[in-house]
Amino acid sequence: MKKWILAAALCCNVAVADVAVIVHPSNGDSLDKDSISRIFLNKAKAFPSGTQAEPVALAEGQAATDEFNGKVLNKTAAQLTAFWSKLVFTGKGQPPTALGSDAEVVSAVAGNPGAIGYVDASAVNDSVRVVATF
Repeated sequence: MKKWILAAALCCNVAVADVAVIVHPSNGDSLDKDSISRIFLNKAKAFPSGTQAEPVALAEGQAATDEFNGKVLNKTAAQLTAFWSKLVFTGKGQPPTALGSDAEVVSAVAGNPGAIGYVDASAVNDSVRVVATF
């Protein structure tokens, strides 16, 4: 019996990568989980310094997207779809721009002082600054 439990545990062990929340290197703001969540859920429009925040997300289906949605936003993909549908329908907001790869998100954030995004932590380079890892 113990062998079966061990085998099941080893087979089902899914590697989960860390998700890094990134900003432009010139952005000196400190951000906690709550402030990041507020920006990505359209509840805050600016960084603590007052700079307009422009969230950039990874497209649905990416491992980092699922991790970010669960760990930071505390929502499933279905919950987020419903959340954004309501905001868009009532004219109260638009979801973050969604890009297809970590490299695209890093490039977008590196090129925009107001941008904030998230990527697999292994995709981070010197062109952006990590403000949090989940």
